[in-house]
Amino acid sequence: MSVPLLKIGAVLSTMAMVTNWMSQTLPSLVGLNGTVSRAGASEKITLFQSPEEGWQLYTSAQAPDGKCICTAVIPAQSTCSRDGRSRELRQLMEKVQNVSQSMEVLELRTYRDLQYVRSMETLMRSLDARLRAADGSLSAKSFQELKDRMTELLPLSSVLEQYKADTRTIVRLRDEVRNLSGSLASIQEEMGAYGYEDLQQRVMALEARLHACAQKLGCGKLTGVSNPITIRAMGSRFGSWMTDTMAPSADSRVWYMDGYYKGRRVLEFRTLGDFIKGQNFIQHLLPQPWAGTGHVVYNGSLFYNKYQSNVVVKYHFRSRSVLVQRSLPGAGYNNTFPYSWGGFSDMDFMVDESGLWAVYTTNQNAGNIVVSRLDPHTLEVVRSWDTGYPKRSAGEAFMICGVLYVTNSHLAGAKVYFAYFTNTSSYEYTDVPFHNQYSHISMLDYNPRERALYTWNNGHQVLYNVTLFHVISTAGDP
Repeated sequence: MSVPLLKIGAVLSTMAMVTNWMSQTLPSLVGLNGTVSRAGASEKITLFQSPEEGWQLYTSAQAPDGKCICTAVIPAQSTCSRDGRSRELRQLMEKVQNVSQSMEVLELRTYRDLQYVRSMETLMRSLDARLRAADGSLSAKSFQELKDRMTELLPLSSVLEQYKADTRTIVRLRDEVRNLSGSLASIQEEMGAYGYEDLQQRVMALEARLHACAQKLGCGKLTGVSNPITIRAMGSRFGSWMTDTMAPSADSRVWYMDGYYKGRRVLEFRTLGDFIKGQNFIQHLLPQPWAGTGHVVYNGSLFYNKYQSNVVVKYHFRSRSVLVQRSLPGAGYNNTFPYSWGGFSDMDFMVDESGLWAVYTTNQNAGNIVVSRLDPHTLEVVRSWDTGYPKRSAGEAFMICGVLYVTNSHLAGAKVYFAYFTNTSSYEYTDVPFHNQYSHISMLDYNPRERALYTWNNGHQVLYNVTLFHVISTAGDP
């Protein structure tokens, strides 16, 4: 029985629904078992080639494992001239390190998905083989049931191949970053700041490719929120807690901020385990007090709303200093446009796969939620969207893959009720159940590194896992 592959329906970014059925139901019926082999490809790609007197940078993917090797052809020392840019070189090295950390985040977030993909592929192939070889050992009913299931799953084969190819791309990008980092270190130690512009362009190209990979592999539409996982009961009724969405996988620090106004004390715990036990922490005393609970830690800095103002503050933990602060034009503050629970929640900062966001409202928008993309370095507004949803009717909100999701209440019985898509400037009403275990949520934020929701619920610090639905169009689709 053949099935026309007109459109690949979709693939769950966690692949959980299909994989759970295949791993639990099918093996018990037909006794499937197997492994998956991977084939490598050989290619050579020139990322950047400078003039003859400058640098030549190449990368090549070596068969059979697809490992990517970056080679830098350096001109003779006599053709180089020192340009006195040691400071710029150090900044460039820091930029490469940030890209490397981003790669770790991307690998961490896609590792579980890849295991699901491999498991699914093995089961699909084994199931197909058993169906072809069936000789009457299965009952007619069981045979038809398996045949119907196979018909449903056949269109996913093309998606699986694309997902594996995307995973190999991540591996190549990671190796490119590592080799570039090594080249920069050698230059700094032995030769000084030669070829700065060329290397800078290389870094920019890598950043662009990394961003494209993160957008393609890590994003999807929210289809489910798990039951709550209580981490700890600590502090007052209101507050916030978080991890750094841009930190490498080895960095599991937790930041804790109790209360919703005039607070200045931030506790930094070394690990999640230390946070649970209440040990191994240091204290940061902010120079200006905060308002609300919509804070976020992003790439080593805390972004928060300065009390009794519409000022955004960027506080750097390592230097214990404010790097930049800026007013958010027209943004309401001091309980002018809070969420339904109040608490000076006029301004809410968020981070998703694409960067830093601010959620607020203005008089010009008649109290409707405004979403703005912020430049994390300058805090300037890059672009804004008016969602049309009244902020006082929202319990809380969070961003996933450029989509703002809004709950309809902060109390028991809440659900994810509204979604605004910034890529199309459109919205839809949703109905995603959300179990509010302790009946009063005052902070709700998505962490793209862990693909989880962090909440502060009536003095409890709680996590939720999410399920995302990722649609992929195959060749020939409109």
